[in-house]
Amino acid sequence: MKMPWTKDDYPVSMKNLDPDVRNKAIEIANALLTEEHYDEGKAIPIAIDKAKEYVANHKEE
Repeated sequence: MKMPWTKDDYPVSMKNLDPDVRNKAIEIANALLTEEHYDEGKAIPIAIDKAKEYVANHKEE
């Protein structure tokens, strides 16, 4: 089983994300891998989409 991703070790596809989005995406991707048993190829894009949605809905104006 893959080690969980961290703020310093994450998929290349998350490299250019806003740091808030990236941190949330890492959290979501790790949960999808460990709790839902998704494979990385499926977990990463789902996590990025969900993280963008989460951050957009939780930004303090």
